[in-house]
Amino acid sequence: MRQQFRTMFAGLCAAALLGTWTTAGAQSAEAKEKPPMYTYVASWAFPRARWAEVDKAGAANLKIFDKAVATGTLVGYGDDTNLVHQAEGSTHDTWWSSMSMAGLLNVLEDLSKNGSATSSVLATATKHEDNLYVSRFYNWHPGSWKGAYTHTAAYRLKPSAPDDAIEMLAKHHIVPIMEKLLAAGTVVEYEVDEEAIHTQSPDMFWVTYITPSAEDQDKVRAAVREAFKANPFAGPAADSMVDSAAHRDYLSQTNGVYK
Repeated sequence: MRQQFRTMFAGLCAAALLGTWTTAGAQSAEAKEKPPMYTYVASWAFPRARWAEVDKAGAANLKIFDKAVATGTLVGYGDDTNLVHQAEGSTHDTWWSSMSMAGLLNVLEDLSKNGSATSSVLATATKHEDNLYVSRFYNWHPGSWKGAYTHTAAYRLKPSAPDDAIEMLAKHHIVPIMEKLLAAGTVVEYEVDEEAIHTQSPDMFWVTYITPSAEDQDKVRAAVREAFKANPFAGPAADSMVDSAAHRDYLSQTNGVYK
C-alpha cells in the first residue's frame, strides 16, 4: 500500500517538478484555483439480489437531474457502482455537482418530493451515508458517459503539514498531470476534494478522476509511473505532508453527465 501511494503521488510530483507535461506558463494557468464546486454523494449498500432494482430506481431521477443541468443549477450528475467491494463499504452511490451549496440542496429537495427518498429499494439498503464535498481544483469535458471508470484516492495530511498543503499539492503536483491527461482525452473529469460538511477528519482530501474506458485507467497509471521514473527523488516532497498509512483507493463504474 505504501509503495502504491508513493508511486502515484511521487509521480505527480515528478511531473510537476520536471515540467514533463506543460510549460511553466501553461502550468500556472491550468493550476489556478477556481470558484468552489460542491458535490453531494449519497452512498448505499444493497443486497446483490436488489441491484437490478437500484438501476431502475435511479432512472426515475433523470428528469430532475437533466432539468437542473439545463437550468444551470447543476454542472454534472451521475451514479457509481462499486467494483472493489469491502465488507462494510457501499455498493452504489448517486452524486450531483453544483457551483453553489443551494444548488445541491434544491435538487436534494426535488428528489425528496418525487418520492426517491422513500422508494422501496432504498428500504432494502443495509447501509447509507451522505457526504458533501467542495473542490477548488477541477476540470471536465462536457458530455455524457456510460460505463466509464472512476478512481478515487483518499489521503490524510500529517499534523505537521502547512495550512495550504492541499493547495500546494494540487497546484504543483496534481493539476498539471491531470490537465495533460484531460487534453489527451484519457481523463474526462478530475477534482481535488475536501469535505464541505465534515463527517471525517478535516485533514482528509480526495483526488478523483474519470476515464471513458478501462484501458484509460491503465494509461493514467502508466503516465504516473513514467513521471515517477523521471525523478525518483520526488517522493519525499509528498511524504513530508501526507500520511501514507491512511491512503485508500476506490474504483467504480460510472454513468455521468457534465454540462
